[in-house]
Amino acid sequence: MKNINICIIGSGLAGLSAAYYLKYKYNIEIFEKRERTGGCLSSSKTKNGYVEDFYHHFFEGDSLLISLIEELSLKEEMEWLKGSTGYHVNGKNEPLTTIPEIIRYPYMTFYEKFRLGMLTLRAGEYDIEKLDEVTAKDFIEKECGKGVYNSFFEPLLRSKSGEYSDKVSAAWLISRIAIRSNRKSGGEKLGYLRNGFESLIESLEKEILDSGCTIHTNTPAEAITKSENGWFVNGKEFDLVINTINPKKFCQLGGPNIGEFIYQGAACMTLGLKRDVLNGLYWVNMKDKAPYGAVIGHTNFVPYERYDEHIVYLASYFSGKPPEGIQEQMLTDFKTRFSLKDDEILWNRIFIEEDAGPVYMTGYRSKIPRYCIDGIYYAGMFSEANYPERSMEGSIAAGKKVAGMISEAYSG
Repeated sequence: MKNINICIIGSGLAGLSAAYYLKYKYNIEIFEKRERTGGCLSSSKTKNGYVEDFYHHFFEGDSLLISLIEELSLKEEMEWLKGSTGYHVNGKNEPLTTIPEIIRYPYMTFYEKFRLGMLTLRAGEYDIEKLDEVTAKDFIEKECGKGVYNSFFEPLLRSKSGEYSDKVSAAWLISRIAIRSNRKSGGEKLGYLRNGFESLIESLEKEILDSGCTIHTNTPAEAITKSENGWFVNGKEFDLVINTINPKKFCQLGGPNIGEFIYQGAACMTLGLKRDVLNGLYWVNMKDKAPYGAVIGHTNFVPYERYDEHIVYLASYFSGKPPEGIQEQMLTDFKTRFSLKDDEILWNRIFIEEDAGPVYMTGYRSKIPRYCIDGIYYAGMFSEANYPERSMEGSIAAGKKVAGMISEAYSG
């Protein structure tokens, strides 16, 4: 079956997973626009080791991801850590991890906290399909009241979805709550790899290359046209194409139009600091308006000793193009808001991805494309496996699904 040529557009986790599960059966070429593989799971070097360009962790229920980690002989790197949470309000970090901390939180009444707690406990019981047509705003106001929405959820939705915050579906929101409801007294149990997810990407890449497949980095797909027996990509003919990038961008290259998907971009700044500014918290959402929606204390999750410096992320989402001067805006605000002197910031860098993922607005479910349409296989963050919340698990599931479909279709 090696005489079948497959093109994979994009080397994120979905593209690499598809290649991994097909690697010994077919001739595979991956086209990646960036200089490194991994997509939003790529990493960069720090003083000690690697840190992801965009923050990541995984969950106990991510069975495909955990199985893949084990298949790649990385089981010994897998560790389970605790992630604490909080809000930054009126210039102060307010912890919200333990029950006493939640009770002390001054920006909701006791009754509002009770309703929020009940929602969290029931999150896994809701019918996701029915919630697809309901906005998160309407759902929260009905279930918990306007006070909970305004004090707790509105800042989250605004930072995550910007101008679309009042159009995001309740299906997306409740799925996020459900998957994050596994909280113990010391925080949420989250998975990580001891040497970072660079180990996962490196291992996948090695397996793919060792099998005879090809990865073209710094090589975006620029033109896609139908041929008599398949598709031309950048002038070379392939029997099959697996697309993992934004369907709109794929259509602009010449691929089929499978519908309109609104994507958001992500601007993620990583900083090395001399001191911890989050009081030991891992994930701090910004209730106060800022050019970023959350501050993630990576070394309040992963041991500080591993890096010998405090590492934080500033997470910002945008529509279209990133705001002009966003790096300077984020850095200036962060220094002022957290009273940091210039010499307390050891380094900083920003990574921008204009197509970080689709916005799950109401009615999204009906737009999800089939995995195969007219000889094109679709395995990106827009796929069924990533609904109603994109994840590493969903990306692996999408890649494995199309790999299985191709193997079944061409097994004869």
